[in-house]
Amino acid sequence: GSSNPGLTQLQSISNRSVSVILCFVYKVEHGFATASVLKDSSTMVVVEEEIQHLGIFDVDPSLGQFKDHFVYRWNKYIEQKSLIEKYEGSLEEFALGYLKFGFNREPGGIVYREWAPAAQEAQLIGDFNGWDGSNHRMEKNEFGVWTIKIPDSGGEPSIPHNSRVKFRFKHGNGIWVDRVPAWIRYATVDPTRFAAAYDGVHWDPPPSERYEFKYPRPPKPSAPRIYEAHVGMSSSEPRVGTYREFADNVLPRIKANNYNTVQLMAIMEHSYYASFGYHVTNFFAVSSRSGTPEDLKYLIDKAHSLGLCVLMDVVHSHASNNVTDGLNGFDVGQSTQESYFHTGERGYHKLWDSRLFNYGNWEVLRFLLSNLRWWLDEFKFDGFRFDGVTSMLYHHHGINMAFSGTYGEYFSEATDVDAIVYMMLANYLIHSLLPDTTVVAEDVSGMPALCRPVYEGAVGFDYRLAMAIPDKWIDYLKNKTDDDWSMKEIVWSLTNRRYSEKCVAYAESHDQAIVGDKTITFLLMDKEMYSGMSDLQPASPIVERGIALHKMIHFITMALGGEGYLNFMGNEFGHPEWIDFPREGNDWSYDKCRRQWNLVDTDHLRYKYMNAFDRAMNLLDDKFSFLASTKQIVSSTNEEDKVIVFERGDLVFVFNFHPENTYEGYKVGCDLPGKYRVALDSDALDFGGHGRVGHDADHFTTPEGIPGVPESNFNNRPNSFKVLSPARTCVVYYRVEDEAETLDEEMTKEKEAAAATQVEIEEAAIQAVGVIVPMGISDEDELEGTGDSADDDQFLRRKQSCRCIC
Repeated sequence: GSSNPGLTQLQSISNRSVSVILCFVYKVEHGFATASVLKDSSTMVVVEEEIQHLGIFDVDPSLGQFKDHFVYRWNKYIEQKSLIEKYEGSLEEFALGYLKFGFNREPGGIVYREWAPAAQEAQLIGDFNGWDGSNHRMEKNEFGVWTIKIPDSGGEPSIPHNSRVKFRFKHGNGIWVDRVPAWIRYATVDPTRFAAAYDGVHWDPPPSERYEFKYPRPPKPSAPRIYEAHVGMSSSEPRVGTYREFADNVLPRIKANNYNTVQLMAIMEHSYYASFGYHVTNFFAVSSRSGTPEDLKYLIDKAHSLGLCVLMDVVHSHASNNVTDGLNGFDVGQSTQESYFHTGERGYHKLWDSRLFNYGNWEVLRFLLSNLRWWLDEFKFDGFRFDGVTSMLYHHHGINMAFSGTYGEYFSEATDVDAIVYMMLANYLIHSLLPDTTVVAEDVSGMPALCRPVYEGAVGFDYRLAMAIPDKWIDYLKNKTDDDWSMKEIVWSLTNRRYSEKCVAYAESHDQAIVGDKTITFLLMDKEMYSGMSDLQPASPIVERGIALHKMIHFITMALGGEGYLNFMGNEFGHPEWIDFPREGNDWSYDKCRRQWNLVDTDHLRYKYMNAFDRAMNLLDDKFSFLASTKQIVSSTNEEDKVIVFERGDLVFVFNFHPENTYEGYKVGCDLPGKYRVALDSDALDFGGHGRVGHDADHFTTPEGIPGVPESNFNNRPNSFKVLSPARTCVVYYRVEDEAETLDEEMTKEKEAAAATQVEIEEAAIQAVGVIVPMGISDEDELEGTGDSADDDQFLRRKQSCRCIC
């Protein structure tokens, strides 16, 4: 019944081609089934002719040498999916596990179920029974599922909303232990007790307290421009920010900068704050540090009202090692068949100190697939970023691996087929429930077919993160002088991706901002950021270089690095310093675990220039959709001039990385003949530049070479025009058509609207925190200017608007 043609094709292949010979054990009770993990002896016969229809071999014929691998994992996928459909009804119904497990209302009371086959006895305890479970013993069925029904009392639930609960059970050693329920939807910690463990909380608010969504999901953008954010560290104050504060204060900033997607980190509950949310303890619970489930719904609804899609950073690659308040607490030494995790060394990640899932286990599949559906259905997320995919793809988890791109590295005995089958099921499910979704894989290995549809025999992600790009920029900024930068190497790093699989490019994310590393801005300007960012005084050479390269690095990454773009919260305006979560080593300080929005809101600080350019970058894509264009042609990488020229869509990009040379009448190639004008100019006054490029100039093309003979053209382009290319600038040109004047007017109005929004943000910030004197500026400077009329005149000139259409 899906509207997705790919899903229809997959169903057709499944129905026509699969003949299954199964060895399994299944039993059904209470409307749900449990099957044993299939033994190696189980087989599947697939008609050879139908295997030829796996589209991945047409997309990349080189994969044909690994046909046996693809056939094997396709068979495993169809086998698992067929079992689920036969004994659970459908994959979609299977993923409704949260309606059976955990706490759910049924006629006359609350029913609680927990899968814990290793338990010998079990009780439900909590505030409702004084933490005495002797009268609330649970019953176990033959699948290891424990159940208890708590009848209502006087027509009211016996377990009050927002009251604490835990699962108490006795394991094989005769020891009783208390654990947070695996399917718990909210968990909190006693703030008065140091290092206290989390308690499960029964979350079932009355109708008057439930948040009701008001706005529909926005349409899927043709190319995601993602704003990666951490709600907890989004406050300007040294404390944990809340979901509602983020919705009211940060979302308008994201919208004003023309992003179309928000990616939220650290939503799943994690007891260790400094893990950045990646050591999840409670998979169905909203992180309680920032508020309640209803508060998160408010945030997502507010984002939708602004036309922003919301992705969730989901962590299914591993789980926290915590025992008392995490899923690991259910592992008491039983076999892997009765556990969420693998046993022995296979069940532990050596570098992350965390537990690894057994993706071949029926109940693990139910748990994880239901987890995805829970976040989509209950909170209206629009998609996911899957964390740690490389670790899932291989038994070696990518540890000590330097992937060279040789196909044999990806398809061998080192490949974890169970994990791949899980991701295929997950992507099929997500796209079936929400055809207009976006699912991004964090994979550093570059596995082929990761980001092609499942019906082709691929894994099914929509995008992968282009993780090698930030490493290249860090290498250049740390180890090379400007004269040593190679234009060819930069272009190769940005374009080295599989043409048939989409990438999200980024110059830096949260990874590059963690303590011990440096952001691009800090690598460029370092201590000058503390004293040299005042616009009331001339910029030092370090600051001028830093701002210029910050704009160029982020923009060329966006324009050439992928089919989507990502920026981490604060990097758009060059947020200084690193991120350091409160911990014992820094005396539990929040000082560097926040965002200093006052820096970009203060008009006489240069941070505003980087922020304005970031806004213009996104607006350019909003108007010309170059990220979604498949036309990407690099026509020149001139090492001597330090100039890169390329086309994306019908736009022509000219990047001059030379530290000193400005080129007048510089010839650039293009495809279409006609008249070109400036669309975006990093040297404009609005962006902290010198205003050297004339935005009113018309650039007329000249035909090159012999028509129909590309090798006779200029840089293999049939036309060319001449430009002014100042040192350390990037300028984008668009081809003028009949409606160009109207386009100019529309984009001018967009700029004015964005500026008005920024004023509202700044006024709100001032009302919230008062006037803040930013670092590097004295009270005297702030109130009186520099006192130098020439400098004040220069400041006024910089206030002039640029005249490019962005």
